[in-house]
Amino acid sequence: MNGPGLLDALTHDWGVDHPAVLALAALALLPLVAGIFRRRGLPALELVPADPLSRGLAAALRVTGAIAVLALVLGLAGLHRREQGIEREGTGAHLVLLLDRSSSMDNSFADRAPTGDQESKSAAARRLLTEFVGRRPHDRIAVAAFSTSPMPVLPLTDHHAVVEAAIRAIDRPGLAFTDVGRGLALAFSYFAGDIDETSRAVLLVSDGAALVDRRVQDALRDAAARTPVHLYWLFLRSRGAKGIFEVPPPGEDTPQANPERHLHLFLQTLGVPYRAFEATSPQAVADAIAEIDRQETRPIRYVERIPRRDFARPAFAVAGGALALLMAAKLVERRLAPAGSTAGMAASARAVRDDAPRRRVA
Repeated sequence: MNGPGLLDALTHDWGVDHPAVLALAALALLPLVAGIFRRRGLPALELVPADPLSRGLAAALRVTGAIAVLALVLGLAGLHRREQGIEREGTGAHLVLLLDRSSSMDNSFADRAPTGDQESKSAAARRLLTEFVGRRPHDRIAVAAFSTSPMPVLPLTDHHAVVEAAIRAIDRPGLAFTDVGRGLALAFSYFAGDIDETSRAVLLVSDGAALVDRRVQDALRDAAARTPVHLYWLFLRSRGAKGIFEVPPPGEDTPQANPERHLHLFLQTLGVPYRAFEATSPQAVADAIAEIDRQETRPIRYVERIPRRDFARPAFAVAGGALALLMAAKLVERRLAPAGSTAGMAASARAVRDDAPRRRVA
C-alpha cells in the first residue's frame, strides 16, 4: 500500500475525541535530545574503551521516554478505533415475519383459554420463532403484524436482539379480526427498497383468515410480480377446525364458508414459490419452522458491524510501563552515584596522601 493509501486507511479506521491535544505529541522529541541522567565531565574520552551495551541502553531509554510521552498524549486525546463494517459471506435470507395478532391466537390449540402447562398459539409461536431467529445469525429480519388492520413493527435489520424483543411482544392480548390481505400487502412492501441480490421470504404465522378484498388481491399480485419472494404460511390450526388442504363437499367450497382454504388457493396463484404448513400442536409448529429453516439456506453477503473500540486505557498502560522503566533506571543511578563518588574521593585522598612525603623530600 502506498503512503497516501496507508494514511487514508489510518484516518478512516482510527480517530481521537480531542484532536487539539495531539499538538502535545511534539513533546515526544524532548527525550531524544535531552537525557534523564546527570552529566559528568571527563578529562579525555580517548582512553575510555568502546561500550556498545551502554550506548544501546542509553538509546533505548531515550526511546522509552519518547514512547511514554506519546502514549500519554494519545490517551488524553481519546484514541479509538471507529466502528467497522466488514463484508462477509454466509448463508441466510431477508425475512419478514408476518404475525397474526387476532384474539384467537390467545387460545390454545384446543381452541380455549390455556390452562395448566398448556401454551397459547401465540406463546408457542413466540418461543419457536425466537429459537428460529437465534439459529440464523446472518439474516436480515423484519417484523409486521395484523389484526383489524396491518401494523408495521420493525423494518429489515440485522440487530437480532431487537427482532427477538419484537417477537416477544406477540403474545400480548390481541384484537378481534383478521385482515390477512392487507397484512400481506404490508409484508411485501418491506422489500420495496431492498436492492440486495439475496433470497427474500415472507413467513405468515396465522390461525385463520378472512375474505380478501378484490382490490387487495390485485395489489398483492402486482407486488409479487415486482418483488419476487418465497412465501410460507404456517397455519396454526385449532383442533376440530377445517384444514386448508381438505376439499369440502360440493356446494360448501365457498370463500365465506372456508376462508382459510380459499386464502391458500389464492396464494398459490401469486406466481411466487409458496408452501403452506398446517400445525395442530407446538411440536408440529416446531417441525414446520425447522423445515422452513432448511429451505432458506442460500448464500448471502452481509455486513458484520464491529463496534467502536477505545484505546485510551491501553495507551495509559503503555505510558505507565514506560515511566516505570525510566523510574527504575533513575533509582539505579541514585543508588550507584554516591558509592562511585565516595570511591573516587577516597582514591583522590590516597593519591594526595601518598604524594605528600615526596613533595617534602623534594
